[in-house]
Amino acid sequence: MNFNEERPIFIQIAEGIEDAILSGAFSEESQIPSITDFSVNYRINPATALKGINILVEEGVIYKKRGVGMFVADGAVSKLKGKRKEQFFDNYIKNLVEEARRLGISKDEVIRLLERGYVK
Repeated sequence: MNFNEERPIFIQIAEGIEDAILSGAFSEESQIPSITDFSVNYRINPATALKGINILVEEGVIYKKRGVGMFVADGAVSKLKGKRKEQFFDNYIKNLVEEARRLGISKDEVIRLLERGYVK
């Protein structure tokens, strides 16, 4: 993880773990690194790492096994994909549609532009 100063580090920790789950680096029911591992590896305060992980615990993506560690919950990938799709819509699609309307770009033309973006 390469932290930037624009967003709180604990949010970036949570998103980094989400990315690792979505990419398969942490599979469902597998153990994730400990708070200590995060704090040592990324040279951050353990409380900051804990705060980031607790976001995912509250969302039901990660769960704690007392005395053992933190694990990725069953169904975490599906939950995260749903969350990220909503964020994608809110952060990108709404803005894209608003800008297209301002520019007088039709729905069909937006679709063609999106399709052009998929072609490589």
